[in-house]
Amino acid sequence: MAQIRLSPSESKLPSSDGLVEPRSLTKDAWLRLRKNRLAMFGLIFFTCITILSFIGPLFYQHSPESISLSLGSQPPFTRAQLIEVRFEEEKATPDEVITTDEFVDIYADDPQEDLAKLSSKTQTDIGGIYFKRLDRFHILGTDTKGRDTLARIMQGGCISLGVGFIATIVALLIGVAYGSISGYIGGKVDAFMMRLVDILYALPFLIFVILLMIAFQDFDHQLILIFIAIGAVEWLTMARIVRGQVNSIKSMEFVEAARANGVSTASIIVRHLAPNILGPVIVYATLLIPAVMLLESTLSFLGLGVQEPSASWGTLIKDGADRMASYPWLLIVPSLFFSLTLFAMNFLGDGLRDALDVKSSKD
Repeated sequence: MAQIRLSPSESKLPSSDGLVEPRSLTKDAWLRLRKNRLAMFGLIFFTCITILSFIGPLFYQHSPESISLSLGSQPPFTRAQLIEVRFEEEKATPDEVITTDEFVDIYADDPQEDLAKLSSKTQTDIGGIYFKRLDRFHILGTDTKGRDTLARIMQGGCISLGVGFIATIVALLIGVAYGSISGYIGGKVDAFMMRLVDILYALPFLIFVILLMIAFQDFDHQLILIFIAIGAVEWLTMARIVRGQVNSIKSMEFVEAARANGVSTASIIVRHLAPNILGPVIVYATLLIPAVMLLESTLSFLGLGVQEPSASWGTLIKDGADRMASYPWLLIVPSLFFSLTLFAMNFLGDGLRDALDVKSSKD
């Protein structure tokens, strides 16, 4: 048999220059998302707000529930010197916070000497009462009760974002399971399950929440009631979305092959259908978080949500609206935080929708 010999130049493999390196769907979606400036702004801003709300209180010196009436309704960037009064040295919380003038009028026997003691020591004992000088700086001012506005906003962010995250997770779990079962089984089961969804959609949500709050008005944990009320409604849209997606893919070859191999219905739903509808589910989840936050803030604004001394962004906006004419910053500051967070999440949701849609790719 004749042997064909190749020259060294002919034996070389073709150059890989100009060839496109294969990419996974996840990497491809991330590259498309990075090109969307509004979506990246939303992602970065939402990440910063989440870190500020949940980690910021660990490093910020002011308590969101510490009342100082002498510093009520102070504008942003207020610096003040106060005196903390404790009637027992070992107490962990102060009994009272007063101004220097109030200290001189009420407690000081010799004002000049007692003020000198306060400036030279961290804590001074005068007649069995313990005093400590405090230097406070309120970046965003204080509310009408002298509570630090930034600390209240961080606490409100924890509650508002927490309600958004938890209610969205509950809606995803219920909606994905309900919609997958309804769409895959079909027939009379599907018709019955969807009619139940239609009935729940017809219920007036605010009346349902008001009745729930009245029925459990002595219940201590109002946040749990908010989760129940919001979770009882927000999963309905998710169930419809998932049902539509399952209906479109349940007759595809990979599902038919799994069914022919004797795979159980539950396994088909969990291992074959659910992973193939993650795109729309993720997009809807990013849009559901701001919707739930807006719903919770609306309830709090109406007095049906978070109660004092805790605060959400809705209660802060309500308090600021009541005093808008005299102290406009009490409304402007929490409104900016809330509005920018909603914008950021909507920008991110729109960007994810475009990034996960393969047909929109121009690469």
